[in-house]
Amino acid sequence: MIRTIAVHGYRSVRDLTLELDGFDIVTGANGVGKSNLYRALRLLAGCADGSVISTIARDGGLASLLWAGMEQPSRDVVAGRARAQGTVRRGPVSLRLGYASDALGYLVDLGIPPPGHSPFVNDPEVKVEQIFHGAVARPGSLLVDRRGQVVRVRDEAWRTLDWQMLPQQSVLAEAVGLEAAPEIATVRDGIRSWRFYDHVRTDAESPARQPCIGTVSPVLDADGANLGAALATIEFQGDREGVAAAVEDAFPGCTLAVDSSDDGRIHVRLRQPGLLRPLSTAELSDGTLRYLLLVAALLTTRPPGLMVLNEPETSLHRDLLPALAGLIARAARTTQVIVVTHAPELILALAAHGARRHELVKDPGGTSVAGAGGLLDGARWAWPTR
Repeated sequence: MIRTIAVHGYRSVRDLTLELDGFDIVTGANGVGKSNLYRALRLLAGCADGSVISTIARDGGLASLLWAGMEQPSRDVVAGRARAQGTVRRGPVSLRLGYASDALGYLVDLGIPPPGHSPFVNDPEVKVEQIFHGAVARPGSLLVDRRGQVVRVRDEAWRTLDWQMLPQQSVLAEAVGLEAAPEIATVRDGIRSWRFYDHVRTDAESPARQPCIGTVSPVLDADGANLGAALATIEFQGDREGVAAAVEDAFPGCTLAVDSSDDGRIHVRLRQPGLLRPLSTAELSDGTLRYLLLVAALLTTRPPGLMVLNEPETSLHRDLLPALAGLIARAARTTQVIVVTHAPELILALAAHGARRHELVKDPGGTSVAGAGGLLDGARWAWPTR
């Protein structure tokens, strides 16, 4: 289980360390940084599949993602007694992301290339990467230490791998030499199992409204295009009773029909009391379709190491939120879940199922956790120097 996530220098997040319980709610008012924390986690996941650099470039480069406030805001600025003002930067330009788990932890430090070093000015460079055991990356806990292009691994003693990294490539995404450093493959595979669901489309042209090819689909696609196949997979290989219960909880008296046509396509239909025929996904309301998408995502036959839901209550009537909370809690029995939301009814319902609430707040010192005495209180963390 992931015990700690840490973000430094991302938009409204100057330095944030969050301690997790396994079933967690991240909440707070609009604009405090909930979405920034969610996006930072997605960037961290991009280190494992090699997409982190291109994602940053598409967002306008590292400059558009960096902490937007003073490098080191004073007490007066944080308290609102003085205005934030630009100063001469003392430390390196840096975006840092990391986590610690029961097994291994990982962190990455992204920075800008030297002037004139590359024509690709929007592409940051990986300056430091570390894999470690325990709660904190300290010299005695390091197993892999990458500095620039050089990667060292630790067995009984440190040794340098005989291959060099490209500046724009994470060590997690590099396939060469992993037999010499199994910890890299372990962390990479763990992160690649993470899943993120964020406002899956439910408009009239949504892929989820169309029948899909019938093939075993243990994971719902990010755009929901394989909704029918994912539900059919659960029906035949997974928690069929859970699907029926989730539909009944949300829509009393309704039943879900998942079947295939002669051309091998899967159709999803919802039977409702009083109607003479079932409704296809093309006919469902946005909220009903979104709920079915969440059923397919959360009752997956292949539970991920981590599932992060960003505002899953979107388009749902408040009367559906208790059913949604029960569905999420059911998923939390087999996988670690983080829910990012500001819906009071969903927060209370999730808390009743045992989820831990983390409320984010923001001041001129950046996004922090409400009730913490300082930005790093509540969880230990240490960033390496370059």
